[in-house]
Amino acid sequence: MCVAALAPIFTGLGAGGAATAAGATAAAATTGGFLQTVGTVLSVTGALSQGIGEARAANTQARLIETQKQTEAQLTAIKDQRERAAFAAEIAKQRGEFAARGVSLDSPTSILLGQEAAREMSFNSQALQSGGRARRAELTANQRMLRGRRKFSLLRGGFRAAGTLIDQAQVIWPGLQS
Repeated sequence: MCVAALAPIFTGLGAGGAATAAGATAAAATTGGFLQTVGTVLSVTGALSQGIGEARAANTQARLIETQKQTEAQLTAIKDQRERAAFAAEIAKQRGEFAARGVSLDSPTSILLGQEAAREMSFNSQALQSGGRARRAELTANQRMLRGRRKFSLLRGGFRAAGTLIDQAQVIWPGLQS
């Protein structure tokens, strides 16, 4: 804009020009207040959105852990089944070796060895199942932590939004100052 175009504005600043300048200042103050209100609304919306987003992420992770727990249970059952099958195969092999050597299967030695193998198989099975339960318990604890984080994220987003509103209340509602 050239200086010649601005000259009528400056030359007209008599009594009417002063009123025009005051109107421009009031309009600027109204525009500034409006922009500040928009900024506050965006800040509140951002805080709420962040809390909701964090809560959704925690919820998604908790659901994924539930799937992982089911997979762990299936894997534990499969490992246990395979270990039992391997032990049963070893016991059958041992019985065959005894029969090949002419040892009676109802002799005290073969009965003792069979009982030892059965105890070992039972112990191994319990150890596998205990490990699987411990892993699922760990995953359950992670789920609980994530559910707590979800609730905390929602609360934190709400409190941040409320804090922003309280900080900006006098700007949004100028009548609160009195």
